Amino acid sequence: MKLSVSELKKTYAEKVAVDSVSFEMESGSTVGLLGPNGAGKTTLFYMIVGLLSSNSGTIKMDGSDIGNTNISTRSLLGLSYLPQEPSIFRKLTVKENILSALQQREDLDEKSIQKELDRLVEEFDLNDFVNTLGIKLSGGERRRTEIARSLGSNPKFVLLDEPFAGIDPIAVSELKQSIKTLNSKDIGVLISDHNVRDTMQICNHVLIINQGKIIAEGKPEHIRTDPLVKEVYLGNDFID
Repeated sequence: MKLSVSELKKTYAEKVAVDSVSFEMESGSTVGLLGPNGAGKTTLFYMIVGLLSSNSGTIKMDGSDIGNTNISTRSLLGLSYLPQEPSIFRKLTVKENILSALQQREDLDEKSIQKELDRLVEEFDLNDFVNTLGIKLSGGERRRTEIARSLGSNPKFVLLDEPFAGIDPIAVSELKQSIKTLNSKDIGVLISDHNVRDTMQICNHVLIINQGKIIAEGKPEHIRTDPLVKEVYLGNDFID
């Protein structure tokens, strides 16, 4: 399956925030969307998610145009979004959070729901705190629970907004493993984050946006040495 963005544009008054951006990503891949502050990456990310409408251009998933649908419809079509802000239900347990997604699916009966719940708890190593309230989870535990819950809706693509923000190095490492788990299930992951180093380490393709345009894209090892990327974003002293 493929997620395709073509000639996407967003303007505010006379300011062009995103200027005719195009890219594609396949299911099972992890793509990083990086760039300086104010470059347009958040606006682009929000248009793909469905939080902002575009002035022109198309967003297609598996060939079907989803650009005029809202965020809820995109979720039903297989485009899952995890915001930077905590999205966990704070007064529900980890188990109840995941069940809240599984119980929305019409293709699962009660027995299948329990089987999926057990599988997600095991895959994301949530057993030790499966009955803990969301409000009591650490940053890393919360993120893993949110990702497990997102899988409950059976997505084809997961969009992660600042997933590495506010968590310690151990949690970052655990989160990277969770992203690899998504890839192993043929789920595509699009990451927008200020943590350049960790984002590049987990991605197999990187997009660099500046002044509303994609100025470079490719494998992380190529992006690190790109002269223009060094000039406007990474600098000459960036070390992976």
